[in-house]
Amino acid sequence: MGSDTIVAITATAIALAALWVSYVQTRATRSHNRQSVRPLLVMRRVKGHEERKVGVLLINAGLGPAIVTNSVVLLDGEHVGQWNYHTQERVLASLPVRPSAYSLRPGAVVLAGQSAFLLHLDECGEDERDWFWELITRRLVIEIRYESLYGGENFKTAPPLF
Repeated sequence: MGSDTIVAITATAIALAALWVSYVQTRATRSHNRQSVRPLLVMRRVKGHEERKVGVLLINAGLGPAIVTNSVVLLDGEHVGQWNYHTQERVLASLPVRPSAYSLRPGAVVLAGQSAFLLHLDECGEDERDWFWELITRRLVIEIRYESLYGGENFKTAPPLF
């Protein structure tokens, strides 16, 4: 084997190693970029004593906007529909007190750092507050599916925190 052959094999090995390093670096950069805009939607049930506000609060605690792809609403274990205006009207029509509601249709964007009450009562009496608290903690389930700007992740809301 001549010196030209050894130099050619070594140069080819170095080129392949450089290609592999470049590939690994590109994947790491891509993963970092995706994580840098990852949204994180969290739902909290809020029962304020001072403010007298009771409700389900949605918070985007992530670094990027969340794009809503779908939502599921269960009332007493039965599927009611998506968390949109029509489902809200069906759910809220049967309630003795009318809470305020915020719709999340597919395509809606929840900005990084944004928070919004999906359903809440302001300045209500003790009986109404206790009844509404029972509704949002035991009877009503809202699950939201979303993705980042990159798309295709199919994230879903974290379980509600008290």
